[in-house]
Amino acid sequence: MSLPIYQKLHQHYDSSYRNRDLRSTMSQYQQEKKSSAIYTHGSTAYSSRSATAHRQESGAFSQASTGSYQQQASRATESTHAFAASRKTASAYDYGYSHGLTDSSLMLEDYSSKLSPQTKRAKKSLLSGEEKENLPSDYIVPIFSGRQVHVSGTTDTEEERIKEAAAYIAQRNLLASEEGITASKQSAVSKQSAVSKQSAISKQSAVSKQSAVSKQSSVSKQSTSTLHQEEAFEKKSRKVTIREKAERLSLKKTLEETEAFHRKLNEDHLLHAPEFVIKPRSHTVWEKENVKLHCSVSGWPEPRVTWYKNQVPINVHANPGKYIIESRYGMHTLEINACDFEDTAQYRASAMNVKGELSAYASVVVKRYKGEFDETRFHAGVSTLPLSFGVTPYGYASKFEIHFDDKFDVSFGREGETMSLGCRVVITPEIKHFQPEIQWYRNGAPVSSSKWVQTLWSGDRATLTFSHLNKEDEGLYTIRVRMGEYYEQYSAYVFVRDADAEIEGAPASALDVVCLDANKDYIIISWKQPAVDGGSPILGYFIDKCEVGTDSWSQCNDTPVKFARFPVTGLIEGRSYIFRVRAVNKNGIGLPSRVSEPVAALDPAEKARLKSRPSAPWTGQIIVTEEEPTEGIIPGPPTDLSVTEATRSYVVLSWKPPGQRGHEGILYFVEKCDAGTENWQRVNTELPVKSPRFALFDLAEGKSYRFRVRCSNSAGVGEPSEATEVTVVGDKLDIPKPPGKIIPSRNTDTSVIVSWEESKDAEELVGYYIESSVVGSGKWEPCNNNPVKGPRFTCHGLATGQSYIFRVRAVNAAGLSEYSQDSEVIEVKAAIAAPSPPCDITCLESFRDSMVLGWKQPDKTGGAEITGYYVNYREVIDGVPGRWREANIKAVSDEAYKISNLKENMVYQFQVAAMNIAGLGEPSAVSKCFKCEEWTIAVPGPPHSVKYSEVRKTSLVLQWKPPIHSGRTPVTGYFVDLKEAKAKDSQWRGLNKAAIKNTYLRVQGLQEGVSYVFRVRAVNQAGVGKPSDLAGPVVAETRPGTKEVVVNVDDDGVISLNFECDQMVPNSQFNWSKDYVSTEDSPRLEVESKGNKTKMTFKDLGMEDLGTYSCGVTETDGIGSSYLIDEEELKRLLALSQEHKFPTVPIKSELAVEILEKGQVRFWMQAEKLSGNTKVTYIFNDKEIFEGPKYKMHIDRNTGIIEMFMEKLQDEDEGTYTFQLQDGKATGHSTLVLIGDVYKKLQKEAEFQRQEWIRKQGPHFAEYLSWEVTGECNVLLKCKVANIKKETHIVWYKDEREISVDEKHDFKDGICTLLITEFSKKDAGIYEVILKDDRGKDKSRLKLVDEAFKELMSEVCKTIALSATDLKIQSTAEGIRLYSFVTYYLDDLKVNWSHNGTPIKYSDRVKSGVTGEQIWLQISEPTPNDKGKYVMELFDGKTGHLKTVDLSGQAYDEAFAEFQRLKQAAIAEKNRARVLGGLPDVVTIQEGKALNLTCIVWGDPTPEVSWLKNEKPLVPDDHCSVKFEAGKTAYFTVSGVSTADSGKYGLVVKNKYGSEISDFTISVFIPEEEARKATEQPQKGHKKAK
Repeated sequence: MSLPIYQKLHQHYDSSYRNRDLRSTMSQYQQEKKSSAIYTHGSTAYSSRSATAHRQESGAFSQASTGSYQQQASRATESTHAFAASRKTASAYDYGYSHGLTDSSLMLEDYSSKLSPQTKRAKKSLLSGEEKENLPSDYIVPIFSGRQVHVSGTTDTEEERIKEAAAYIAQRNLLASEEGITASKQSAVSKQSAVSKQSAISKQSAVSKQSAVSKQSSVSKQSTSTLHQEEAFEKKSRKVTIREKAERLSLKKTLEETEAFHRKLNEDHLLHAPEFVIKPRSHTVWEKENVKLHCSVSGWPEPRVTWYKNQVPINVHANPGKYIIESRYGMHTLEINACDFEDTAQYRASAMNVKGELSAYASVVVKRYKGEFDETRFHAGVSTLPLSFGVTPYGYASKFEIHFDDKFDVSFGREGETMSLGCRVVITPEIKHFQPEIQWYRNGAPVSSSKWVQTLWSGDRATLTFSHLNKEDEGLYTIRVRMGEYYEQYSAYVFVRDADAEIEGAPASALDVVCLDANKDYIIISWKQPAVDGGSPILGYFIDKCEVGTDSWSQCNDTPVKFARFPVTGLIEGRSYIFRVRAVNKNGIGLPSRVSEPVAALDPAEKARLKSRPSAPWTGQIIVTEEEPTEGIIPGPPTDLSVTEATRSYVVLSWKPPGQRGHEGILYFVEKCDAGTENWQRVNTELPVKSPRFALFDLAEGKSYRFRVRCSNSAGVGEPSEATEVTVVGDKLDIPKPPGKIIPSRNTDTSVIVSWEESKDAEELVGYYIESSVVGSGKWEPCNNNPVKGPRFTCHGLATGQSYIFRVRAVNAAGLSEYSQDSEVIEVKAAIAAPSPPCDITCLESFRDSMVLGWKQPDKTGGAEITGYYVNYREVIDGVPGRWREANIKAVSDEAYKISNLKENMVYQFQVAAMNIAGLGEPSAVSKCFKCEEWTIAVPGPPHSVKYSEVRKTSLVLQWKPPIHSGRTPVTGYFVDLKEAKAKDSQWRGLNKAAIKNTYLRVQGLQEGVSYVFRVRAVNQAGVGKPSDLAGPVVAETRPGTKEVVVNVDDDGVISLNFECDQMVPNSQFNWSKDYVSTEDSPRLEVESKGNKTKMTFKDLGMEDLGTYSCGVTETDGIGSSYLIDEEELKRLLALSQEHKFPTVPIKSELAVEILEKGQVRFWMQAEKLSGNTKVTYIFNDKEIFEGPKYKMHIDRNTGIIEMFMEKLQDEDEGTYTFQLQDGKATGHSTLVLIGDVYKKLQKEAEFQRQEWIRKQGPHFAEYLSWEVTGECNVLLKCKVANIKKETHIVWYKDEREISVDEKHDFKDGICTLLITEFSKKDAGIYEVILKDDRGKDKSRLKLVDEAFKELMSEVCKTIALSATDLKIQSTAEGIRLYSFVTYYLDDLKVNWSHNGTPIKYSDRVKSGVTGEQIWLQISEPTPNDKGKYVMELFDGKTGHLKTVDLSGQAYDEAFAEFQRLKQAAIAEKNRARVLGGLPDVVTIQEGKALNLTCIVWGDPTPEVSWLKNEKPLVPDDHCSVKFEAGKTAYFTVSGVSTADSGKYGLVVKNKYGSEISDFTISVFIPEEEARKATEQPQKGHKKAK
């Protein structure tokens, strides 16, 4: 057999078209044994009569109205026989309904179908000739809706599934074809024809309910014979078909009448169980009053409501007038008249229809005027009823106590194992024949028995058994036992660990596999990702399917999908499937998940219609054939096309069928095109779509598409729908962000409560996975395998005393988030305990018959908030105490309590016990005795609950509560006293002179290390009252590790106060207060505590928040701190918040410009820091500029430097430059204005630098010619050269004349110099030095003229002045000289002398001058007036340089004495006898000659003259004579000298001042001897030469 054209290439799509299946069709019809489940008349869905019965009614209706139907029926006997047979068949069904027959008592025979003949006017077939030859005779190929339909999984039982399938086929046939041509047994011909053609009419059977009942008996009689007729086959003729059409026309009026009813139907017309819209409310009334109970119920069919009293139906006829039951407009009412005590009971409204029963309860309590019951302690309908009263199902008051023994604890299992949870239930009193109601819950949802879990109640023990544990079974299990109005419940968590992986490192199995959006073409499968990935990330998931009834699993996707939803295609319409999911990572594929519930490949609308139609017998396989209509209509375009889901793997489209579609089935073709084009491509060319939904695969991720849909039938292909909006292929659902603020807290010794801040902006959040790790192990273990919702989870199974850290991650369909940050370390141990006893019980006020007690809270709260106190008292008579009595039944929350009903003048003792959630603590010590008597004092009583906190070395804070007894007038203030702990009572001293109104005081001025005690007294107009109990002793000290409250402003401008405490105990808590009043309920503040840190955040800090904020730590000895926010601090914080909220990028250096070598221009600025997200925008003259040939940009994020480079500056570059910074929400900018002279100067400098770069390519001056004054006061001209070589020459010039330099420069150090010694005015001029070689030359000029010369001379003079030595004192014959030496002296150096601060006036006696390098001051003939301080000032033209000497005292005396000595020596030297001249040193004279010598002598007085010869006195004689004339001339004469006169002679002059000798030598020679000596001399020389 050939397939239809659209299924040729997809033979796997529908196996009903295979030849093998076709051959076995008839045998399957005959062999399959089916029975029809006959439901009671209460079900509307199955009380409807068959389509044939409707046809019979419609025929009668038509005959009465027109009279033509009977004539047509008489002419068409075949049709009449068919109708009769059909009526008989329907009668059989109706008979079963009316008589309540079961499946076994009413069996229908099997029916077989015969293929219909070919229509004469059939349109051109789409099959080839060869395919037509292979067709069996009298068979027409179903082109559009022929298929094998296997319906299952749509209802809970197999019987309902059978009915669904048959009803579905009958209904589909009516929609797909107008001509129902079938063959069957003679009795079944009319039935199947009616079912296939009149299913629309059968919908109206409920409307014609009354007429159906009247005809039921006649139909039932005919059904018996019909069941036993023999099989026969016949073909329906064309004439019969036309007649049937005419009959349908006659029913048109009936259809129009019922059309309005169909329009009103919506989803509510489908069968569903009752549901209470309004439940009855419990009432408490007085006797003789009336009470009404109301309820409203929805459901289809309309539920029937029955009222019960204590589980017994109420009979209104048994007690006429007592009860009135009404049901009007959906509101059901029970009215009880004249209530008496017997009407106190539990009332139940029971609503029932075919889908089930639901009850709602309400209690009525009738009160008597005698007041037996306290209405404040009786709350009907809840579990808080007093133990002395209860309502049993039998109406009498009793007491129920429900206890659980042998309870199940937190349990741990593994996938695949079995587990049982159970406990023994003990109920007292026990009532026979009345069992409690047992209900199990998982995570708050009821648990019912299934193939996975079974519940059992054995009479005293309730058990919940898991036959095969799965991770879906993990959760909090609760057993609730209800006994009348009483119930108790118990809960414990069940953890299911992953089964061992078959492949090491493979991921765990997925969980909660659910089928969504099932239709003919695909089913969307969703699941939850597992918590364990096997050590490597999960790459994706494989989806497997299995047809119900088989064990063959097939994989649905070739590549793993990451998104936790996937549409499965390739399903056979009408068949049911189950699915499972497997996770895969790089190590392999994990174990499969638990299979899903079965789901049928049907459209939801058709599935709903199946549930509301009668079912035909199920044959296992149904072949539906249909003929083409007489006249085809091309369908119109679909409407409301939209993309309902889009992921990276697939896109799901949804649309509505067209309004114009004809009477036959339609198929859909989906087309796509790339966004921005009109190139449409058909997606499902070979696989037509039958449902108005479609899943597209194989789309390019990240690419944009548009989609449209066309309709098709036998008449052709219709116009396309409107295209969708552009859809980008990719996951629309983002992976959630990781949770934040993981806070663990202690719970039990094996569990920890972990709380966290939920992921922000998470969409479709599935839940959270929590993991734990032992500190230091590095190994993480899952705490849950089923995602939990909410920000809190209790992690069980931890090791006691071990330290753990925790982390959390969120999960949705897109995947698992990143892990949160690790929590703080927490040690596993029990969190809470009962509190310690209260202390310091005191009487705060006393009356005649009552007393008000006060006490201090326990030192240890047990780790939980104290929920209340219980007070006991006893009488003391003659010192003998009586028995203890309870003062209060209900716990009191304050630390004070008024005890009433006491005896006046009786003495009492008291004790108090505190309670928290852990239980009641030990009672306090017995108080001292208090006498119950009326206090008549006018002053207030003592304040109470005095405590201290914030202890520091010099201060602390004291707090108290007002007195209970305020006296005759209100309390106006308080006085605070203190004393040292060991001081006497007489040493109390007050801290405040004036009364304070606050109930707190910061005590200042304490002495460090001293122990103090405090007390408080209240005051009113009458005076000061009694002091309070003592607070303390407390030592004034700042304990190690004490922290203060710190204010912080975060990056978002949020202002918070932060406090940290390192001395917390496990049960300590932080308590914040404003002005020492708790801020717990303040809407302006938000407190968050984690570990040993706490933070209080201001939501909107303003003037109303001014005050002192303090934070205390419970379970500690007054640890706390406070922070004052006054107006000034408020302004500072708000300014800081504004700065953080709108931050700026901090600028380290503003925008600047600099010129680089080659004349490049660099614009730059520097920020304090730059992140990787910082963006910089460059603006020039309000226009953004970008990097290109002209501009080069660079950002160094490490240093924060931002640069922009330009090769050169042109005229058009003049303007304003701005760098704009954007770093997240922080912004910043810097601007530089380059306009006018500033720009021209910069442009000129850039050009200069460019020329400089060119110059430096050859020999050049790195430093130009400059001068320097050396330490020797010489001038050194120097310059630094660069880029030189050996061939480079240097030439010096002065005034354009070359200077010859002795030295030749070697350029080793790059420095060239010219030294000018003793620089003076003659050296002024223009100096020039030239560098040159083959690469070029460079020159440098230095002008030393005019001002430049003056500056140089000033520097030279300065150097000379600095070289001056200290002034020294020198005595001379003329007087005293003061002098100093310099390196050398220039006239430009001005010398000024002063004496005792007064400039010296120069005269002949006092003179100043310079001799060589000596600068002196001469004081001739000094006198005592010349004593004093002398200063020499050397002025270099700019600065004066001073040298000082003190000429007084000893210095003067020594100098003056030396002067006197030198003066006398000078006089002696002046008048001393001396030879002034005239005598030669040597006289050479010839023998015989006369010698005359004359010399001048001087001396005062006239000296004596004598002569010496050879150092002996010379005695004159005739040969040698001497003469002295006029006291000054001496004559020496030798006449006729001879050799004897030769010798040494001396003239000696002498007077009283001294003497002097002038020596001379006389040498006498003989001429002959001289000649002889001259001749002998050459001879000696000749001999020597020889």
